[in-house]
Amino acid sequence: MKPGTPGFNGARLREAREARGLPAIALADLIGVTRAAVSQYENSVQTPRPEVMEKIARTLQLPQEYFRRPISRIERGAIFYRSMSAATKAARARAECRYSWLREIVTYLREFVQFPPMNIPDFNLPDDPVRISYNQIEELATQSRQFWKIGEGPIGNVVRLLENNGIVVVRDELGAETLDAFSEFNAEDGTPYIILGSDKAVAVRSRFDAAHELGHLILHRNINKNRLSRPTDHQLIETQAHRFAGAFLLPGQAFASEFYSANLDALRILKPKWKVSIAMMVKRAEDLEFISSEQAKRLWINYSRRRWRAKEPLDGELEVEQPRLLVRAFELLLNEGIQTCEQILSHLPLNPNDIEALATLSGQLTKTSADEPSVRVLDLTGRTRQKSQHQIDKPGQVIQFAARKPHPTG
Repeated sequence: MKPGTPGFNGARLREAREARGLPAIALADLIGVTRAAVSQYENSVQTPRPEVMEKIARTLQLPQEYFRRPISRIERGAIFYRSMSAATKAARARAECRYSWLREIVTYLREFVQFPPMNIPDFNLPDDPVRISYNQIEELATQSRQFWKIGEGPIGNVVRLLENNGIVVVRDELGAETLDAFSEFNAEDGTPYIILGSDKAVAVRSRFDAAHELGHLILHRNINKNRLSRPTDHQLIETQAHRFAGAFLLPGQAFASEFYSANLDALRILKPKWKVSIAMMVKRAEDLEFISSEQAKRLWINYSRRRWRAKEPLDGELEVEQPRLLVRAFELLLNEGIQTCEQILSHLPLNPNDIEALATLSGQLTKTSADEPSVRVLDLTGRTRQKSQHQIDKPGQVIQFAARKPHPTG
């Protein structure tokens, strides 16, 4: 009898397969075994023979060490998706597996880098979304701005604001038209996460997605995740997050002072200042009763006639906001010689392309060994530690990283 693979973790195989979007039968065909064998591997009934293990690693593009690592057993909290339909089930499974990889990356980085503390307002809201009114949501959006002291004007960079306040934001390909973004308050590390779709590169839409997910983190952190599977509750929760996003990005009083005409060309003028879509401004104007439902209907007819549903004016000119938190953390490790690429990939046995995609890196981990920074001894408690403090972006931003002791490499 041929030996299996010592230390093999079947849950890792399932995670990797779903992360690659492969049905079990497809993986079975690719590695030359039966679907029943794949099921036995994933349920740890048996382990793959060495030659099959090599095929698994090659097919799923992951090092064999990945399949021997333990996997988190912490039950997840409520993960907020725009769509819970059967059509998005595989895409959601893929997204959640890659989200698990992201949390492993963040856990690793925290061995060396102090992330910004979580600083999100907690309004102690009820666990029943029916008890949260639209007027209350408008007020909570205003109070959130006051909490962060950002006034009532346009928010320059929504993603940077979230990162500055302890929310880990990433962009990833979510692989489904209706999965614009998702978020979770993670129970394992107490960190709020927002994952934005990188396959929809329109700045105003992405800003709205980020504000929408912030709405979930603020409004719905106490909601039981079982309610998300109820269509009526899910629809209400999504509508509430939409309302919060509109109120957060475009406060009522500020919008009222600039809304002077119920026509699309007037709203087009406001778009580059507020960096929100014309469609959102129409909806916001109706929500705030600046216009009647009949006026809104005429605006929507004109909007469709101009073919703006596919692409609005200025959509190609406004820059999509990019997360920088994880990029800066990896730059700190590499530029200061705290870790080499080889050490990073040893502690994070993932495909380097996946790490780069999740952390928005640009080839730092896929360079040849000749490009590696030299290893040197660092005194992280004195002069070098001070030198290692990085700001997240331009001067004036508040995020700094304090380097911690190097991770043991043995």
